[in-house]
Amino acid sequence: MGAMPLNSSVAFLGTTHRRVLLELAKRSIEHGSVHGRPLPIEPETLAPELAVKRATFVTLELQGKLRGCIGTLQAVRALGEDIAHNAYAAAFRDPRFPPVGLRDIERLAIRLSLLTPWEPLSFTSEDDLLGQLTVGEDGLILEEGPKRGTFLPAVWESLPDPKAFLQHLKLKAGLPKDYWSNSIKIYRYRTEIIDEHSA
Repeated sequence: MGAMPLNSSVAFLGTTHRRVLLELAKRSIEHGSVHGRPLPIEPETLAPELAVKRATFVTLELQGKLRGCIGTLQAVRALGEDIAHNAYAAAFRDPRFPPVGLRDIERLAIRLSLLTPWEPLSFTSEDDLLGQLTVGEDGLILEEGPKRGTFLPAVWESLPDPKAFLQHLKLKAGLPKDYWSNSIKIYRYRTEIIDEHSA
């Protein structure tokens, strides 16, 4: 089911609700291919577990390669609504990729990441920060002034070394990989992963 939440008030979802979320993501992509917008979701029609405001990311893969990934770091919408919104955006609004074509929709592998509330990390140096990271479990948000970037825990699969993980996160935030200052802010979160293998 993925890493345990940092915040114990965030409960894991049962199989039924996990399947519902995956189906919402798929239906939103199908709806978007026809109507050019996410599947409309009325939060009051959702099960209580899916109506709670949660931050989520939706990652799409095609033949084992990334095809889109869009998400929210703040819990601004009901969980089911956020999944539908981000699934549509990952398929059609990720600036790194052209919109998903009709013939590829059925072949997409969909992975949902449900974020715990993030917490600030306290550190005295870059080495101190690196020593606090839990490889494979921590998602990180880096902020330096107006610049910000995040890596989901899944990124550890391709960047298992904490120093390399942090360097690439800096690059994603628009900073040099060896940049450091005392004003850098780092936040940590965990994710519950939902995909076809776990639902």
